[in-house]
Amino acid sequence: MIWRRKRLSSSTPAMEDPVATEETLSAEISQNEAFVKQAFHRCSDLVCRKIYHQDGTLRQLIVYLETLADDKKVSEQLVKPLTADQENRAAVETETWEGESMPVDKKVVTSRWSEVIRLILRGHAAVFTEGEDHAVCFAVNATIQRSIEEPSSEQVIRGGKEGFIERQSVNVGLLRNYLRTPRLKMEAYSVGELTETKVLVAYIEGLADVTVIDQVQNKIASIRIDGVLESGTIEELIVDDPFPIFPHVQITERPDVVAGSLLEGRVAILVDNTPFVMIVPTTFWAGLQASEDYYLNSPVATFTRWVRFIFLFVAIFAPSFFVAVTSYHQEMIPTSLLLSIASAREPVPFPVMIEALLMEIMFEALREAGIRLPRAIGQTVSIVGGLVIGQAAVLAGIISAPILIVVSTTGIAAFLIPRFNFANGVRLLRFPIILLAGSLGLYGMALGFLGILLYVVHLKSFGVPYFTPVAPFSLRAFKDVWIRAPRNNGSGLSAPSYERAVKAPRPEGGE
Repeated sequence: MIWRRKRLSSSTPAMEDPVATEETLSAEISQNEAFVKQAFHRCSDLVCRKIYHQDGTLRQLIVYLETLADDKKVSEQLVKPLTADQENRAAVETETWEGESMPVDKKVVTSRWSEVIRLILRGHAAVFTEGEDHAVCFAVNATIQRSIEEPSSEQVIRGGKEGFIERQSVNVGLLRNYLRTPRLKMEAYSVGELTETKVLVAYIEGLADVTVIDQVQNKIASIRIDGVLESGTIEELIVDDPFPIFPHVQITERPDVVAGSLLEGRVAILVDNTPFVMIVPTTFWAGLQASEDYYLNSPVATFTRWVRFIFLFVAIFAPSFFVAVTSYHQEMIPTSLLLSIASAREPVPFPVMIEALLMEIMFEALREAGIRLPRAIGQTVSIVGGLVIGQAAVLAGIISAPILIVVSTTGIAAFLIPRFNFANGVRLLRFPIILLAGSLGLYGMALGFLGILLYVVHLKSFGVPYFTPVAPFSLRAFKDVWIRAPRNNGSGLSAPSYERAVKAPRPEGGE
């Protein structure tokens, strides 16, 4: 990734930007052609197609990049109509084309070279005419995109199975299928000096907080970087914390999740060339909420939320609790269980803390291998590898069976967290808590828990306290935190069927 603009060394001559030296087009095609070839010097995919009069004089020039534009569209929608006139029937290089009319609707007329170059790089074909000091750019983009599929990073239990893709125009269409209202606003920005990546800020007018919208727009507009290849770059540049453990931005591939968040009053950020959409502001509790919570009935959704809350503590504190109790507080363990643990640990040469750290690192390595390997063998390698390595390590006396059970349970608990970027922070916190427990026992665990609590309470996501509505406390918002309150109040729906129970929290100081 290019994080900052590269400086040319003293031995490297700086090439003069042709677009900067001449801004407006010429009325002579020969000069325009020379300028285009200079701007795209050493670009083998540049195509210049010339149309001549019957007397052999050059009439028009069509310029495009064959890797971005569809050559068939250029021939059928541009070349044929331009050579269809019987009185000016001409040869285009070696072929004669016939046509009726120019069936291209999306066109831009410009006399500025910067705009012409930008449109060519976006898949347009620029048509220059002799005697005219402007160009007409037609959209003839090559339609290269994958089909709409089920999101790979979010398992769909109930709800729409359509997921975002890498084409922003398609993603906007998927979103508008859910929100058929002109109040859904889309404001576009171009980020990256070399990539000119299109970034859209989406919100519902009247629901989203103006303060949050202004913050998002100002931060995106102030980005100065050579290139943006994925939404993760934008995410890292717009958050205030340079070393975030928990995410300040919610990530999703599902249009229904984005639509539900917009109905809550949040703001969505769509980046071209990536299927991942960012949602701001977010809170600690949003990382533990799944989209299916709003499609299932209230008792079932509330039960699954409590299961996630319980196993969140298991994912963070289970290994450290085992280390602290077996190392410093053996009196808390029942005698029979203590004897069983002691007998299992008798051949193990390492202290409990080192044993736990080794197993956690091995588990993370297996998990990463399962992700990076091809899908057909990735899951098999992670499962079989874990079973084989774990059993062999126990038989060899390198680790004990109890710590293997604890680490496996911890790994399963981490998989219950529905937001993968939130789960990454949970995995990261596990290691310092183990070190504290191995050094100070339960007192170290208490210090670690207090440190996490203070850190989370201190965080803000675009002006919204990260731990809201617990801190600051809001009784009304609790119906969508620890429980999922029913929409039906006994006499009918209390809110629109697709609107969640509580709107997004307002930033501090907002109305």
